[in-house]
Amino acid sequence: MKLTQLTIEQKLTYVGLLTELQKDELLGQWYAPDSYFNPIQDLNNNWIISVEEMEQCVNPDYLWVKDLDLIPYEPKPTPPPFEA
Repeated sequence: MKLTQLTIEQKLTYVGLLTELQKDELLGQWYAPDSYFNPIQDLNNNWIISVEEMEQCVNPDYLWVKDLDLIPYEPKPTPPPFEA
């Protein structure tokens, strides 16, 4: 699935899939003024970025993110705030 194929509802639950090399390339780079890419790993240890980062990218060096494959977002479990 590609960015242009997403419905409004799917934009809330899908993310862009990165290779490790692409993740390394995006670290510390801006996608819009005062906004920086923030690749994270999902439950399956895939490197991903948000649809928002993809859609709002105006940096000419990274417009390729708009063509990333999309996958459903599966977050890692959040650890409890306090260990007893």
